[in-house]
Amino acid sequence: MFIPMAVAIAEARVGKRGERIYSSRVPQLLERGFIAFKSSTYMMVLSGFIEPVLYLLSFGYGIGTLLPTIEVGNETIKYAAFIAPALLATSAMNGAIYDSTMNVFFKLNHDRIYQGMLSTSMGPLDVALGEIGWALIRGFAYACTFMAVIAPLGLVVSAWGLLAIPAAVLIAFGFASCGMAITSYMKSFQQLEIVNIILLPMFLFSGSFYPVSVFPVWLQNIVNLLPLTHAVNLIRGLCLGHINLALAGHAMYFIVMIIGGLFFTTKRLNALFMK
Repeated sequence: MFIPMAVAIAEARVGKRGERIYSSRVPQLLERGFIAFKSSTYMMVLSGFIEPVLYLLSFGYGIGTLLPTIEVGNETIKYAAFIAPALLATSAMNGAIYDSTMNVFFKLNHDRIYQGMLSTSMGPLDVALGEIGWALIRGFAYACTFMAVIAPLGLVVSAWGLLAIPAAVLIAFGFASCGMAITSYMKSFQQLEIVNIILLPMFLFSGSFYPVSVFPVWLQNIVNLLPLTHAVNLIRGLCLGHINLALAGHAMYFIVMIIGGLFFTTKRLNALFMK
């Protein structure tokens, strides 16, 4: 049953533009991701939601008792309302990065799953979009559940905060695209530690727990180039209702990440397995 179907799909693509790169079979990869989630990876996925909630409780309400309010522009808000959007952005980043690095590395170098996929009618863009698509579903789930926690607590002070959910998906898409592209060049588990070395300082210095303006100007210039800084500013601006053109600039930053990440991921997978 399945073999004739795969042959029919492959034959339907013959002569079409990009036939060796894309075969429109992304849903099959998403289905595989869901099956793996139900059988073995659900605990790892759930931990990605629990972590930002713990940070919110410990910092938002721990430090929040010592620092009840904080000034953002000309507005005074709860400290917990200041860090909650940043934790949502960080959750989207972490879910996407871990799905597109450790998960992809294992499939690429140990399970040899991609070799099997690319020996069928699937192309490298199918694989890239399938893996990144699963990371987006994870990011969307994190955004919805975390929003369900912080909204009743009064930590979303504007109706614009609803747009933080699609914004979190955009952030996850950008990080997942670039994460998979970088992982395709890694040769050992030790090299994956580079990811943690990069993520930790981004989390600490991207304005998650205090405004970037506390840094010296030279450090602010560096921090403002980091993707998590743009993610935090985008989500925080929506949750606080600070709507301006700068938000479009933050969103465009991730669109560039998505395009670049997909391009290099597809090119790398094509070079590795489509010789």
